[in-house]
Order: sequence, then structure tokens, then C-alpha cells
Amino acid sequence: MELGVNLGYFGMGMDQDNVAVAQEADRLGYAVAWVAEAYGSDVPTVLSWIGALTEQIHLGAAVMQIPARTPAMTAMTAATLDTLSGGRFRLGLGVSGPQVSEGWHGVPFAAPLGRTREYVDIVRMALRRETVAYSGKHFTLPLPDGPGKALKLTIHPPRPDLPIYLAAVGPKNLELAGEVADGWHAIFFSPEHSGDQVASVAAGRRRAGRGTEENPLEGFDIAPSVPVVVADDVEAAADAIRPYAALYIGGMGSREQNFYNQLACRMGFEDAAAKVQDLYLAKQHRDAAAAVPFEFIDATSLIGPRERIAERIGRYAAAGVGTLSVAPFAGGLDARLHVVRTMAEVMGETGA
Repeated sequence: MELGVNLGYFGMGMDQDNVAVAQEADRLGYAVAWVAEAYGSDVPTVLSWIGALTEQIHLGAAVMQIPARTPAMTAMTAATLDTLSGGRFRLGLGVSGPQVSEGWHGVPFAAPLGRTREYVDIVRMALRRETVAYSGKHFTLPLPDGPGKALKLTIHPPRPDLPIYLAAVGPKNLELAGEVADGWHAIFFSPEHSGDQVASVAAGRRRAGRGTEENPLEGFDIAPSVPVVVADDVEAAADAIRPYAALYIGGMGSREQNFYNQLACRMGFEDAAAKVQDLYLAKQHRDAAAAVPFEFIDATSLIGPRERIAERIGRYAAAGVGTLSVAPFAGGLDARLHVVRTMAEVMGETGA
């Protein structure tokens, strides 16, 4: 199991700190630094900056939004970043949610699975430098009965098979990730509750004839983003994560379409998920955070003293995780660097 670091969003007043965290992770031998986008900072710009200021660490998109770019533009961006970084780019893709897709990008959210499948097809075709001609339900290239012509990428990326990850939450999307992608970006990943999720990925791998018969997950990277708080007081450590968990369970999506709320329900937290959502949508954000069960946070995070984290980190490797992406939940730069260093030391000591 390798370590990654999740730097989250940029443009929020701590960009230089994020760079310092990425550089320290690079020095410590972390495998990848992931960057996110929603409707603020964008991933490619930030990764260009991080890539220029680091040497070996991979540059991960977690994720580039499918409704934000045409598949051809995504292939161009991926090829450019991989070329400039010397083959360090990892392309993560996700459909986002209906509120962002339709409200920010003006792209209908309907049929996300079909659109994702076709999108990945076209991206891979372009990165292989094939002439891109595609006739699908959601994408057609070139447009018919017009002046457009089928084209191919003009540059030669160092890796035409650069790894593609999908952000997936529901069972069908997880199957699709196994079928068409090389990795899975997981959120609120609990080793103890991951059996059905991993089985869905494996089903997709088998359907596509990927991996091996004995191990369909061979060659596939499960890469959860895991909040980490190093502190003597376990309850206080959980409190640092509660607002983040409440935002996703309660506010990331509508009452009818919140994939993270549905995930918490599938994990057995139905009553708590409903309460958190009710409070969050009523704008009682503090109460919503307080209503997130300790058991949910403890199952999906690494919190507490160093010794407790060391005891619990092996759960992720046992569940099939290939890249454990550390999200340091700490107030200042020194505290975040302490998390990054502690996790590197724990990994070295435990051999996880």
C-alpha cells in the first residue's frame, strides 16, 4: 500500500501551505498528491503549479469534472500535464452532482453512467493518438453533416495508457469503474463496510475481462481519501472531521439526490443520516455536525494517538486499498506537516 496526500481545493487562503505539504510529501516518498475541483479552483492549473515545484510525486486529479470539459479537451489536458511532468499525471474523472452539473456547467445530469462510459472511451482513444471518430448516444465526433473532420492528438504523450480513476459511490458506478477505469477514488471508505463496494468493482473487472481469474482486482488501484487527525483525545479528533462529514451527508445534493447520504445509509447509519440531512438543510450546520455519529467518523477516518492510528492502518491494506490518500485535518501548516510525517513513519514501521 502506498501513501498519497489529498490537498483539496485551492484559492482559500492557504495555497502556499498546500504547496509546502506537497513538497514535504514529495520528499518523504509519497506516491501522489491529489487536487480537487468543484466550482472554485480548477484541477489542471493547480497541478501545473504543484508539478513545477515538486520532483517525483505523481500529480492526481481528484477529480476533473466530466460536465466541465469535452472528452477531447480532457485528453489534451491529460496529455499536456503528463508530458510536462515527465509521466507523473493520474487522471481522475467524476460526473459531480446534478446541482453543479446543471447549475454551474449547464450540462444535464441525466444518464451519468452512459455518459461516463462514452467519455472514458473517447479520452482513451485520443490518448492512444487514434483518429477520433465516435458515434455514441451521448457523444458524436465529428458532428454529422457539417464541416468537422476526425482528428488525432498532435502531441505524443509519454504514456498513452496513463491511469484513469473514477470517483464512484453507488454500486452501478463502482461496477463501471471496475470495467473501464484503472482505479477508484473512494470517499467515506470504511474497511469494515467495504465488502459490497469492492465486490461491485470486481464484478465490473470480470465483465471486462480485466485482472486475473483468481484476482480480478489485480492492476486496479483503490484509492480512498482518508481524513487523518493525530491527537491524544480521540473524541476531539472526531470533532475536527464532523463539519466535513455533515457537509457531505447533509448538504452535497438535494434531499432526493445525495449520494453520500445514501452511502451512509448503506453503511447502516440510516437514522443518523436522515437527522444530519434534516438539520443541514434547515441551515443548522453546527447541530448537523454534532449529529454525525462518532462510529461513522471512526470507521471512515484515522483518528487519535499515533499508536491507535498504527494499529488501525492495516485495515485498509487488508480491504484491498492500493493508495491510502491522507487528508490532513489540522489547523495550521505545522500541524498538517506533522500528520504527513507521522503517516510516513507509521507506514514505514508497520509495513502496511
